[in-house]
Amino acid sequence: MSDMDAALICKALGDANRLKILRLLSGGEKCACKLLEAFDISQPTLSHHMKILCDCGLVCARREGKWTHYSLCGETLEAFRTFLNGFSGCEKEECCQCQ
Repeated sequence: MSDMDAALICKALGDANRLKILRLLSGGEKCACKLLEAFDISQPTLSHHMKILCDCGLVCARREGKWTHYSLCGETLEAFRTFLNGFSGCEKEECCQCQ
């Protein structure tokens, strides 16, 4: 995963509504109408959030008739986990900055 890809994901994760959407989708695929029920926002606002989540690759969209169903994109989540695991903290027990 490139730094730019990770930055887009971090930006997407910087909104409480989008984090809530990801939590809801962690339970499985959801229709946009079901997601909207969990919020006090308009449909265009939900669409805006979903576009950001889809554009960074965290969420996949599937059309079925007039409905759009969303799910988490496991491949992107795993790549982001791997990216974050590339950072390491101080391993010295006597390090005063980590205590």
